[in-house]
Amino acid sequence: MASLRSLTLVLLVAVLAGACAHRGPGEPAAPTPGADLTGDWNGTLDLPNLQLPVGVSFADGSGSLDIPIQGAFEVPLEQVRTASDVSFTVPRLPGNVSFRGRYDHAADAITGTFVQAGGERPITLRRGKVPTPPRPQEPRPPWPYRSDDVTFRNGDLTIAGTVTVPDSPGPHPAVVLIAGSGPNDRDEQIFGHKPFLLLADTLTRAGYAVLRTDKRGVGGTGGDLNDADYTDLADDAAAGISYLRGRGDIDAARIGLLGHSEGGYLAPLVASRPNSGVAFVILMAGPAVTGSDVLLEQNELIAGAAGMSREAIHHQLEFVGTLTTLIRAGDTDAARDLFRDHTATLTPGREQPAAALDYYTSTNFRSFLNYDPAPALSALRMPVLAFFGGKDLQVPPAQSEPPMRRHLAADPDADVHVFDGLNHLMQPTATGAVGEYGSIDTTIDPAVLDYLTTWLTTRAPAHP
Repeated sequence: MASLRSLTLVLLVAVLAGACAHRGPGEPAAPTPGADLTGDWNGTLDLPNLQLPVGVSFADGSGSLDIPIQGAFEVPLEQVRTASDVSFTVPRLPGNVSFRGRYDHAADAITGTFVQAGGERPITLRRGKVPTPPRPQEPRPPWPYRSDDVTFRNGDLTIAGTVTVPDSPGPHPAVVLIAGSGPNDRDEQIFGHKPFLLLADTLTRAGYAVLRTDKRGVGGTGGDLNDADYTDLADDAAAGISYLRGRGDIDAARIGLLGHSEGGYLAPLVASRPNSGVAFVILMAGPAVTGSDVLLEQNELIAGAAGMSREAIHHQLEFVGTLTTLIRAGDTDAARDLFRDHTATLTPGREQPAAALDYYTSTNFRSFLNYDPAPALSALRMPVLAFFGGKDLQVPPAQSEPPMRRHLAADPDADVHVFDGLNHLMQPTATGAVGEYGSIDTTIDPAVLDYLTTWLTTRAPAHP
């Protein structure tokens, strides 16, 4: 996902993200479904923090799965059975995803259960195509600028991304975008929104070249994100700066960083390095306290927004506190045992698949828990814009705004701003709940885009 993960979230959402795939040439087709079920079906998975619309299509010799707010379309089905009993598998998705159910002729509905990594979710499918939520801000070609897919290296690692460059004489100032936690693609796609595509389009139209990249293990970028610590990820961003400096259409002295969420940890880490040459830093919902503190606070707020009782929230926070202590100490075996014990106590529908352990005990997650942003933030001596959403439950401004101001106090050109009524993605929101992200049409509030471009044009003018 594009944001710092709460342990209250169900992994199903993250696992399905970016799973768009098509059956390759030469692969066997699924068995032909029965004629009665041919066509489109849709239903909603009821997850603890999200209502997730799902579409299933049966056709001659094939079947596919769509999850529009996760950006997944035409994911092939296999082992399809459609009669009184209905079943299929989705081998392209992690966690041994499968469905089993039964067709009710009288109701003309399929009632059954999705299974992933041992977790079960009931669903009723009815005829009709799953609705695709409108994304009115999503940029679409033709672009009024150049857009090129590129690759570059960080040591032995290949990093893939897209560079957009104004269609005007250069050299141009540039911005490197750094995504939040999780296996994000270059558009930082989340719940069908593409915030980094929108940011790249907005900034390039304003006169700035923009580099956005796939995270490790995603798209065209190699490596395994779980094995990467913050030094590795900061090196990836620094490699992007080096790549841009080698281009003749980029002004090497005016390259800055924009980090969202966890990217707001990484951008100052890169910029504070000796002789980094970073011209400016923009932090979008970037935390100003340690990762372990962020995790505790977001768990409490998200659990409360989900309607959990005080007792359940207290139990959750005790679990998170103990688990993070074990992980930070490197006691992975004890952390795994605790996680399994805790999961066994959760009410049906709130359990997390065992596959979540791979993330929560990873080098990447441990690096997040241990990271203290204070030294890097305090060392910055370039223009810095740090902004928060007033209703952000994942990086709450009440927790991070005051220390952000303290850490940046010695920087002569630092601006800290809170946008009232916006969430972690900078969307207008009623509650800030994670489950609202996909149901909100706006990708980034236009007021944020206006503030950002106005600030940027005064610090690194496109045409000095």
